[in-house]
Amino acid sequence: MAVQQNKVSKSRRNNRRAHDALVAANPNECSNCGELKRPHHVCASCGHYADREVVAMADEVEIDEDAA
Repeated sequence: MAVQQNKVSKSRRNNRRAHDALVAANPNECSNCGELKRPHHVCASCGHYADREVVAMADEVEIDEDAA
């Protein structure tokens, strides 16, 4: 079983954790639709990447309540 040799002070413990903080996202505007998207990713709202359509987005399909 691991037992510490000496007490680790709060300062030393917190200094070790200084690099563990999460950073905020860095969204970019889509050049096609203007929505915010992750950099170097396909736009989720229009399917474009680098000014060309990569993913064909389907129109919304209406589902009949009785059929479901």
